[in-house]
Amino acid sequence: MVSTVALVGLIIVVGIAITGCWPFMVAVESGSMEPNLMPGDVVILMHPDRVGLKTWEEGEQTGYKSFGDYGDVIVYYPNGHGKAIIHRAIAYVNASDNIPILSGGKLSSTDEKAEISGYITQGDANRIPDQLALIRTPNGVEKIQPVQENWIVGVAKLRIPLIGYLRLLIPI
Repeated sequence: MVSTVALVGLIIVVGIAITGCWPFMVAVESGSMEPNLMPGDVVILMHPDRVGLKTWEEGEQTGYKSFGDYGDVIVYYPNGHGKAIIHRAIAYVNASDNIPILSGGKLSSTDEKAEISGYITQGDANRIPDQLALIRTPNGVEKIQPVQENWIVGVAKLRIPLIGYLRLLIPI
Protein backbone atom coordinates (compact mmCIF):
# COMPACT_ATOMS: atom_id res chain seq x y z
CA MET A 1 0.00 0.00 0.00
CA VAL A 2 2.77 2.44 0.95
CA SER A 3 4.69 1.67 -2.24
CA THR A 4 1.56 2.28 -4.34
CA VAL A 5 0.94 5.65 -2.70
CA ALA A 6 4.61 6.55 -3.12
CA LEU A 7 4.52 5.58 -6.82
CA VAL A 8 1.36 7.63 -7.46
CA GLY A 9 2.92 10.56 -5.58
CA LEU A 10 6.08 10.28 -7.67
CA ILE A 11 4.07 10.22 -10.91
CA ILE A 12 2.18 13.35 -9.81
CA VAL A 13 5.35 15.22 -8.80
CA VAL A 14 7.17 14.28 -12.02
CA GLY A 15 4.09 15.11 -14.13
CA ILE A 16 3.76 18.57 -12.59
CA ALA A 17 7.51 19.18 -12.90
CA ILE A 18 7.46 18.30 -16.62
CA THR A 19 4.20 19.99 -17.64
CA GLY A 20 3.98 22.88 -15.18
CA CYS A 21 0.27 22.37 -14.62
CA TRP A 22 -2.28 20.46 -12.56
CA PRO A 23 -4.07 18.47 -13.69
CA PHE A 24 -1.60 17.58 -16.41
CA MET A 25 -3.95 15.16 -18.14
CA VAL A 26 -7.70 15.18 -18.70
CA ALA A 27 -10.26 12.87 -20.28
CA VAL A 28 -12.38 14.26 -23.11
CA GLU A 29 -15.99 13.91 -21.97
CA SER A 30 -18.11 15.15 -24.88
CA GLY A 31 -18.15 15.19 -28.65
CA SER A 32 -17.64 18.95 -28.93
CA MET A 33 -14.10 18.51 -30.30
CA GLU A 34 -14.90 15.75 -32.83
CA PRO A 35 -13.40 14.64 -35.13
CA ASN A 36 -10.06 15.82 -33.72
CA LEU A 37 -10.57 14.71 -30.11
CA MET A 38 -13.05 11.98 -29.23
CA PRO A 39 -14.88 11.17 -26.00
CA GLY A 40 -12.65 8.85 -23.96
CA ASP A 41 -9.38 10.30 -25.26
CA VAL A 42 -6.89 11.38 -22.62
CA VAL A 43 -5.10 14.63 -23.39
CA ILE A 44 -1.72 15.59 -21.90
CA LEU A 45 -1.44 19.29 -21.08
CA MET A 46 1.45 21.73 -20.84
CA HIS A 47 1.32 25.10 -19.09
CA PRO A 48 1.05 27.95 -21.63
CA ASP A 49 4.13 29.66 -20.11
CA ARG A 50 6.18 26.65 -21.22
CA VAL A 51 4.81 26.12 -24.72
CA GLY A 52 3.02 29.35 -25.69
CA LEU A 53 -0.53 29.58 -26.97
CA LYS A 54 -1.48 30.18 -30.59
CA THR A 55 -5.04 30.97 -31.62
CA TRP A 56 -6.76 29.62 -34.73
CA GLU A 57 -6.34 33.08 -36.24
CA GLU A 58 -2.56 33.04 -35.62
CA GLY A 59 -2.27 29.43 -36.76
CA GLU A 60 -3.99 30.17 -40.06
CA GLN A 61 -1.51 32.98 -40.73
CA THR A 62 1.57 30.91 -39.84
CA GLY A 63 0.43 27.40 -40.83
CA TYR A 64 0.58 26.15 -37.22
CA LYS A 65 -1.84 23.26 -36.58
CA SER A 66 -2.69 21.24 -33.51
CA PHE A 67 -5.11 18.32 -33.37
CA GLY A 68 -6.17 18.63 -36.99
CA ASP A 69 -6.85 22.38 -37.24
CA TYR A 70 -5.18 25.75 -36.81
CA GLY A 71 -4.26 26.98 -33.34
CA ASP A 72 -4.07 25.37 -29.92
CA VAL A 73 -6.63 23.43 -27.95
CA ILE A 74 -6.81 24.59 -24.34
CA VAL A 75 -8.40 23.40 -21.11
CA TYR A 76 -9.89 26.23 -19.06
CA TYR A 77 -12.35 27.00 -16.29
CA PRO A 78 -15.23 29.09 -17.70
CA ASN A 79 -15.31 32.43 -15.88
CA GLY A 80 -12.53 31.08 -13.66
CA HIS A 81 -14.54 28.36 -11.92
CA GLY A 82 -16.73 25.31 -12.40
CA LYS A 83 -16.17 22.33 -14.67
CA ALA A 84 -13.23 22.60 -17.07
CA ILE A 85 -13.83 22.88 -20.82
CA ILE A 86 -11.49 21.66 -23.58
CA HIS A 87 -11.89 23.75 -26.76
CA ARG A 88 -9.81 25.49 -29.41
CA ALA A 89 -8.65 29.07 -28.85
CA ILE A 90 -9.85 30.77 -32.04
CA ALA A 91 -8.92 34.40 -31.39
CA TYR A 92 -7.90 36.94 -28.79
CA VAL A 93 -10.16 39.97 -28.35
CA ASN A 94 -9.98 43.17 -26.37
CA ALA A 95 -12.92 44.46 -24.35
CA SER A 96 -15.60 45.93 -26.67
CA ASP A 97 -14.25 44.06 -29.75
CA ASN A 98 -16.77 41.99 -31.67
CA ILE A 99 -16.74 38.29 -30.75
CA PRO A 100 -15.61 36.21 -33.75
CA ILE A 101 -17.14 32.92 -34.87
CA LEU A 102 -15.43 30.09 -36.74
CA SER A 103 -17.62 28.62 -39.45
CA GLY A 104 -16.73 26.73 -42.61
CA GLY A 105 -13.02 27.22 -42.02
CA LYS A 106 -13.36 31.00 -41.88
CA LEU A 107 -13.31 33.44 -39.01
CA SER A 108 -16.00 36.09 -39.17
CA SER A 109 -17.34 38.69 -36.80
CA THR A 110 -20.61 38.70 -34.85
CA ASP A 111 -22.49 41.72 -33.54
CA GLU A 112 -21.89 40.60 -29.94
CA LYS A 113 -19.25 42.65 -28.08
CA ALA A 114 -16.75 41.20 -25.62
CA GLU A 115 -17.21 42.56 -22.11
CA ILE A 116 -13.59 41.83 -21.17
CA SER A 117 -10.35 41.03 -23.00
CA GLY A 118 -9.39 37.38 -23.45
CA TYR A 119 -9.40 34.29 -25.65
CA ILE A 120 -12.48 33.27 -27.62
CA THR A 121 -12.89 29.49 -27.67
CA GLN A 122 -14.97 27.12 -29.74
CA GLY A 123 -15.32 23.35 -29.93
CA ASP A 124 -14.39 21.94 -33.35
CA ALA A 125 -17.87 20.39 -33.65
CA ASN A 126 -19.70 23.45 -32.28
CA ARG A 127 -21.43 26.05 -34.44
CA ILE A 128 -20.85 28.96 -32.07
CA PRO A 129 -18.02 30.06 -29.77
CA ASP A 130 -18.32 29.41 -26.05
CA GLN A 131 -18.59 33.15 -25.43
CA LEU A 132 -22.00 33.21 -27.13
CA ALA A 133 -23.25 30.43 -24.82
CA LEU A 134 -24.54 30.32 -21.26
CA ILE A 135 -23.50 28.04 -18.39
CA ARG A 136 -25.35 26.95 -15.28
CA THR A 137 -23.71 27.89 -12.00
CA PRO A 138 -24.80 27.56 -8.37
CA ASN A 139 -25.88 31.21 -8.63
CA GLY A 140 -27.97 30.70 -11.77
CA VAL A 141 -27.08 31.09 -15.43
CA GLU A 142 -24.22 33.25 -16.67
CA LYS A 143 -22.58 34.12 -19.96
CA ILE A 144 -19.13 32.62 -20.60
CA GLN A 145 -16.64 35.48 -20.75
CA PRO A 146 -13.48 35.60 -22.91
CA VAL A 147 -10.90 33.34 -21.28
CA GLN A 148 -8.38 35.04 -19.01
CA GLU A 149 -4.86 33.60 -18.88
CA ASN A 150 -5.21 32.62 -15.20
CA TRP A 151 -8.31 30.53 -16.05
CA ILE A 152 -6.28 28.31 -18.40
CA VAL A 153 -5.23 24.93 -16.98
CA GLY A 154 -3.05 23.98 -19.93
CA VAL A 155 -2.50 23.64 -23.66
CA ALA A 156 -3.27 20.21 -25.10
CA LYS A 157 -0.18 18.62 -26.61
CA LEU A 158 -0.69 14.85 -26.82
CA ARG A 159 -3.74 12.62 -27.28
CA ILE A 160 -3.97 9.04 -26.02
CA PRO A 161 -7.07 7.43 -27.56
CA LEU A 162 -9.72 5.61 -25.53
CA ILE A 163 -8.02 5.19 -22.14
CA GLY A 164 -10.08 8.01 -20.69
CA TYR A 165 -13.23 5.89 -20.75
CA LEU A 166 -12.21 4.43 -17.40
CA ARG A 167 -12.12 7.94 -15.92
CA LEU A 168 -15.50 8.75 -17.46
CA LEU A 169 -17.09 5.77 -15.70
CA ILE A 170 -16.10 7.14 -12.29
CA PRO A 171 -18.43 9.99 -11.26
CA ILE A 172 -16.76 12.91 -9.50
